[in-house]
Amino acid sequence: MRLPESQVAVLEAASATDERTIEQLSTETGLKPETVTGAAFELEDDGLVSVSASETVSYAVADEGETYADAGLPEVRLYRAAVDAGADDAPVSMGEVIGAADLDGPAVDIALANYARKGYGEVASGQITADPDADPDADAEAVALAALVAGEEASDDDAIDELVRRGLVERREGAVRSVTLTDAGVTALMEGVEVAETVDRLTPEMLASGEWQDVEFTAYNVEADAPERRGGKVHILRQTAERVKDTLVGMGFREMDGPHADSEFWINDCLFMPQDHPARTHWDQFALDVPPMRDIPADLLERVRSAHLEGVGPDGDGYHSPWTEEVAREVDLRGHTTSLSMRYLSGHEIGDLEPPERFFSVEKVYRNDTLDPTHLLEFFQIEGWVMAEDLSVRDLMGTFEEFYEQFGITDLQFKPHYNPYTEPSFELFGHHPETGELIEIGNSGMFREEVLRPLGVECDVMAWGLALERLLMLMYGFDDIRDVHGTLCDLDLLRETEVLH
Repeated sequence: MRLPESQVAVLEAASATDERTIEQLSTETGLKPETVTGAAFELEDDGLVSVSASETVSYAVADEGETYADAGLPEVRLYRAAVDAGADDAPVSMGEVIGAADLDGPAVDIALANYARKGYGEVASGQITADPDADPDADAEAVALAALVAGEEASDDDAIDELVRRGLVERREGAVRSVTLTDAGVTALMEGVEVAETVDRLTPEMLASGEWQDVEFTAYNVEADAPERRGGKVHILRQTAERVKDTLVGMGFREMDGPHADSEFWINDCLFMPQDHPARTHWDQFALDVPPMRDIPADLLERVRSAHLEGVGPDGDGYHSPWTEEVAREVDLRGHTTSLSMRYLSGHEIGDLEPPERFFSVEKVYRNDTLDPTHLLEFFQIEGWVMAEDLSVRDLMGTFEEFYEQFGITDLQFKPHYNPYTEPSFELFGHHPETGELIEIGNSGMFREEVLRPLGVECDVMAWGLALERLLMLMYGFDDIRDVHGTLCDLDLLRETEVLH
């Protein structure tokens, strides 16, 4: 019998009485594990060996687990310090015990969370007690952790599960394949097996010389394991952003561009947001410790100042609150891309505009929000506006219906809303395809006279800011935007999600 060299090597290294793992065969033959696996499957197809698989579980100690194995679990250290302080006779100050245990930062919370759970004592009203009958040397989790660090087997499954839950140990699951000679394989070896000269690829030289007619090509087993190779790909969020851009360009819009760090003037003052508005504090914005912005047109600065203090038009009243040029020139990370709209509408960016005009941007913005399934500290905003005569809310709503229909979203709902810079204003909502809940996806309205007149705009302007990430949630059914964006994103989900067109 003639077989490829790798198959002959595996066949000769395999045993009819003992299972040999792929790793063992790889070591004995000097072949790569993936080569051994491929040869084994090919031999199995010929009935010469049998290949079996078994599930394996192993445990790896995390860095924090290594630290605790050396210094002791926080709750054990807390108990020993409590006993030394006499807490096994009477309650003592918790602060005193924590200091004696040399605990700080997160270790304090970890110790307190596990102290009572393990029956070491009680913590209440700033006092701590210690159970004199507790035995920290027999702590099951500490014993299991020490065994794993020493490379030994830990037999207490409950303790191991708790260590995994605490992030001190990582559970790793895998499969081990083993090879055994069949009767046919033994017979083949007894009769003699020769190495066949085979080639694994067709080359230009073989074609030119005609050698391809005389060689034996290696058979390919398409079911054999192979090393996984993951190529780079465009992030699904970026793909959606590009699709949004293509859609808006197709609707007749041009794209805006501008700085991520900008002055309060362009970000907020031009939008007729009073300088004492809560959204302009450090609780909502990221202020930068840089010199104030100087490149602001003096005449525009004066018109915006006047709008804030005196209002616009004969009936304008303005805000009865302070306004200073120093605040207007301070630099922040933009909380919305409407700062770009202000730059373009004022003519500062590309010169004066004549209606009708349509502009958009799909860019990052930065807000000091609390992280949750629908909020991030930085995200993408779909900014847009239309400048034309005699625009109405009906035009604005129709624009949204046309835009979102391109993404399969046809059940929009609109809710009246208040903005300092638009009147009338409304929020947009869409139904989440998995939960059925209404998700806010944007904010919009008609720019107020106090915004437009200082910019020198005499016609109507309808504008909006939409959330790209929430559009993604409605398109794909994601229920937590952190799965696709940021440090907690699910890489397998990103790799496997089919892109919608």
